[in-house]
Amino acid sequence: VQLVESGGGLVQTGGSLRLSCATSGFTFDDYAIGWFRQASGKEREGVACISNRDGSTFYADAVKGRFTISSDSAKKIVYLHMSDLKSEDTAVYFCAARPGPRSNGELLLKLWVYAHDSGSPSPNDYWGRGTQVTVSS
Repeated sequence: VQLVESGGGLVQTGGSLRLSCATSGFTFDDYAIGWFRQASGKEREGVACISNRDGSTFYADAVKGRFTISSDSAKKIVYLHMSDLKSEDTAVYFCAARPGPRSNGELLLKLWVYAHDSGSPSPNDYWGRGTQVTVSS
C-alpha cells in the first residue's frame, strides 16, 4: 500500500490549493481515504474523509464550507480542494486509508476521525508522508 501526497505549498490568506493523494496497492473503490493535518507543536487532527464505497463524506467543523474532498476512481487519487485559506490551516497534511464502511458511511467516517483525534488512531490505517501547506498573511 502506498499513499503519496502532493500539491502543498505557500499561499496567501484567502487563497486556494488543491492537494492530491495518489494511491496504489489496494482496491481503491473498497477503501475510505482521509485527510489529516498536523500544525507545528500540535496534535494531528482529522480534516475530511470520503468513502469510495458509497461516496459518504465527513468534514471537521473547522473546514466545513471551505474544503471539499473528492475522489477519482479512474486515477485512484483523492483530492482536497481548499479555499478561503486561513493562517490556522498551516500544517503538514497527510492522507490515510482504511477499508471503507459497508454501511452507515458518514457515521463511521465521523467515528474514524473522532477516534483519531481522541488519541486512539487505528494501527491498521495506512499513511502517507505528508505535504506542507503554509498560509501567509
